Amino acid sequence: MVLQKSSDLVRINARRTDVFDIFNFKHYIGPNPYLDIGALVFDFALVDSREPLPIEDYIAKIGDRYPHLGSQSYESYAHLFAQVVSEVGKLDMDLHLNRWSVKPYPGFVRISVQSLHERTTREVAYFVWDWFEAITQDEDFTFDEQLVRLQNKFRASVYGGPTVYALLRTAYEKGIPAFYLWEEGLMQYGLGKKHVRGVATTFNCDSHLDSEFTTRKDDCKAFLKTLGFPVPEGDIVFTEKEALAAARQIGYPVAVKPVVGHKGIGVTADIQDSKELAAAYNRALAAIPEDQLTRIIVEKSISGSDFRLLCVNGRFVAATERRPASVVGDGYLTLAELIRLENRKPARLDTPTSPMSKIQIDDAMELYLEEQRLSLDSVIEKGRTVYLRKVANLSAGGMSIDATQTVHDDNIILAQDIAQHFQLTCLGIDVITKSLSESWKSSNFAILEINAAPGVLMHLKPSVGESVDVPSHILETFFESGTDSRIPIITFNKISVEELQATIDHILLQHPHWTIGAVCRDAVFVNRSKKVLSKNYNSNVQTLLRHPKLDLLIAEYAEDILDEEGMFYRSSNMVVLDNPTETEMMLVRDVFDGSTVVIRKGNDISIRRKGLIEDYTLGEDEPFTRVYLKETGAIL
Repeated sequence: MVLQKSSDLVRINARRTDVFDIFNFKHYIGPNPYLDIGALVFDFALVDSREPLPIEDYIAKIGDRYPHLGSQSYESYAHLFAQVVSEVGKLDMDLHLNRWSVKPYPGFVRISVQSLHERTTREVAYFVWDWFEAITQDEDFTFDEQLVRLQNKFRASVYGGPTVYALLRTAYEKGIPAFYLWEEGLMQYGLGKKHVRGVATTFNCDSHLDSEFTTRKDDCKAFLKTLGFPVPEGDIVFTEKEALAAARQIGYPVAVKPVVGHKGIGVTADIQDSKELAAAYNRALAAIPEDQLTRIIVEKSISGSDFRLLCVNGRFVAATERRPASVVGDGYLTLAELIRLENRKPARLDTPTSPMSKIQIDDAMELYLEEQRLSLDSVIEKGRTVYLRKVANLSAGGMSIDATQTVHDDNIILAQDIAQHFQLTCLGIDVITKSLSESWKSSNFAILEINAAPGVLMHLKPSVGESVDVPSHILETFFESGTDSRIPIITFNKISVEELQATIDHILLQHPHWTIGAVCRDAVFVNRSKKVLSKNYNSNVQTLLRHPKLDLLIAEYAEDILDEEGMFYRSSNMVVLDNPTETEMMLVRDVFDGSTVVIRKGNDISIRRKGLIEDYTLGEDEPFTRVYLKETGAIL
């Protein structure tokens, strides 16, 4: 086994007692010289003045945490380190980050690990480094505590929301380009004229009027009533006194919720008397944003279970029953202790991939416990289930149970009839009934509200029952396949402004109505119109791929750009290489089936297309542009 010693026999980041050193970090958002996907790249070496333990000692300790890693063999410490960084990088959330590579250099090894969020992946590398050094020194390492910190960092990132991550992962699996638009605070799926942008399950093609309408629960409820659908009797109030009067008129039990709200915040159901109503009114009041008027709904509370019916593109795709958070007594522990125990379960990691959130303790919970003559200090007899809330709020620890296969046809038709009245990609319909297997026409059934930005995790990873792949239903609304999400891309390793303009003109002769985006190190064009060139090269590429009318992208990626920034996109339909360097040859490693690759070395030309290779020599005074311009027709 080769031990790579730290460059120039000096520590770079290593502390006095360290035997390993990691340094020279660089993050790439896309393909780069080391991996054909976004990656964190850094250098790894052993400190010259100290010796590590035998590699088997590290493998044994790591195997206690990750048994599948402990059963493997490794070429070097660097290979082990890279594999562990990749595994820890999944953050025990089953993240889809599993690619890594190791490339040796004199005095150090360059490690590349697939990455989504730079800050999290960088901290994962330092975390693993500290773990290795703790093993070396035979010191305790607070693995779980530090892992939670990393999980929280990822959750706080733009990719850490359950719905955004689920869509991003599904796009990755389907080969649909997806990236975050930092200036706009939106995700983009697809490229050029094929793309859509959105926040979670709301997209730029949705009607903003319809989306805003669903937040006005009073107007939306009145609309549903005109359609002949069942909605609870109720009224809008502006003061606590009006709320008490409305409750007396409607008759207890009642439910209270703010007119504008989401995620069940400020909602209280099954209110039995004026004392409960006063507390519920104050919770609803506290949930109203400062810029909104005080408007609170008081309506009849319907007995039954809480369900979400989900429609995508006007079609019913999933149903979930939502139950309030609960714990089961053991005869010894208090409710507070039972909640702490329940919150330690892996299913309640409260991550973008865990089926349940942690149970939240708040005033609403303590009030409901008081109604049951309980408190957080109560010891619950063995086997007794105690529900901790009246409302099945999943974000506060509620439980989701898949009910898709149980839904009566009449209820599916109802959901689709509602969805087709809204120009929205996704629509969640919250209803209360004893069972979805009974028709709404003959059962105790009420529509509680409409949600224009429904989450997907309750369907994708229910606490109980089968998964429904809602993210696929959503993305397939826009793209039949990964290929359908892309526009043609031609990539050069070097091209001058004049050659770029000639290429644009040549293609526009064949496709005069196209919009062509083109970028080289010296200029950016949309057709023949020159645009502002950003200092950050990939920003230029992203801006072009964000263009909603773009039919084709032409981009230059020379060795220095690849080394400094990597590429923005994966895969090309045509790659043109003019006397390429070894680094520039990476442009041909990831091309589509049927793509064309044109390589010039001196006067020798090699053309590869659809599995065939054609080699010849350029004629005297024959320009290289003539070769590749002739080939553009094959891919366009």
